[in-house]
Amino acid sequence: MFGNRTRFPCTISNGVGFEVRRYDAAKYAAISSEGRTYDQVIGELVRKLLMYIGGNNEQGEAMGIAFPIIITVYPRNDGVFSRRLVVGIRIPNTYQQDPPAPTDSAIRIEERPGMTVYALQFGGFAGESEYRAEASRLTRTLGETTPFQRKQYFCCSYDPPLKPYGRRNEVWFLQEDP
Repeated sequence: MFGNRTRFPCTISNGVGFEVRRYDAAKYAAISSEGRTYDQVIGELVRKLLMYIGGNNEQGEAMGIAFPIIITVYPRNDGVFSRRLVVGIRIPNTYQQDPPAPTDSAIRIEERPGMTVYALQFGGFAGESEYRAEASRLTRTLGETTPFQRKQYFCCSYDPPLKPYGRRNEVWFLQEDP
């Protein structure tokens, strides 16, 4: 579903379990927003990407399930999300070489490089406040000496919007070279 991913053993620090994962480079459908808050705009952006994956593209091709939804957020110094975010969904493997062209001009296809992330999983319905709380928990767990990107991070949702129970969300911090 998510292409080539390497999982490293789960690490537990200060009672918090997280994983270190490596993802290969891949093509993503992405859409951006500036000026509105996370909670104001996320539903609209995710809907547009799911419509693209579901067949609202120039080829009319339904590409199948593509989770997680990966939201790139840019926190301010106080931890609150800035009014800028990028929502992405990985193009399924079958379409990686030649993704269908979007009919919505706001959606772009982009090649993202491979990355290593620190991933912290949690359940429930997640909005900005839940993602911020989990990001804060992962920040404390990793400490000051762990090399990770602090100007942005990823909020991931693995479930369709109407799934009521057993939801899976994650916060990913991008590992940097020491």
